[in-house]
Amino acid sequence: MTVETMEPQLAPRDVSESQSEMAEVVLPNDANPLGNLLGGRLMHFIDIAGAMAAHRHARSYVVTASMDHIDFLAPVHVGDLLILKSSVNRAFHTSMEVGVKAYVENYISGSRRHIGSAYLTFVAVDQRGRRLPVPPVVPKSEEEKRRYEGAGRRREASKAERDRRHQLQAQELKNSAE
Repeated sequence: MTVETMEPQLAPRDVSESQSEMAEVVLPNDANPLGNLLGGRLMHFIDIAGAMAAHRHARSYVVTASMDHIDFLAPVHVGDLLILKSSVNRAFHTSMEVGVKAYVENYISGSRRHIGSAYLTFVAVDQRGRRLPVPPVVPKSEEEKRRYEGAGRRREASKAERDRRHQLQAQELKNSAE
């Protein structure tokens, strides 16, 4: 335990300990009238894949706090095999940024095509929903280090945007009271 926090020090974990992969066959009930996977359904799959990585890293329950960014790069069709890969990019005190990449795999040729990416923030919680500390992430490869640094920049940008919105709301309240 540290004197400042009175919380136990959590052993850092390698990114590889959180890496997860899931596969889904796109069915007609997942698609729009054109036979393409619905964006909301892809977001649902991304949320599940991201939660798997966050659970593995935190070794606790997690809740989705935000989906910071998502790119839909190409359509996914009924019958396609959707592959989602996720890992924790960086851990903060009780939250983690998870990156998820989505691919379509041609199961005949074995080739994969990148069709989407997203960043999500998860918070570790206990059974009552109280926040729990999470262990730090140890990035090893150059790619992991790049994602780790990017997560820090995205967190700072998100905080700046939140602060800006709060200032605007405070100003609007002040103006409406006058």
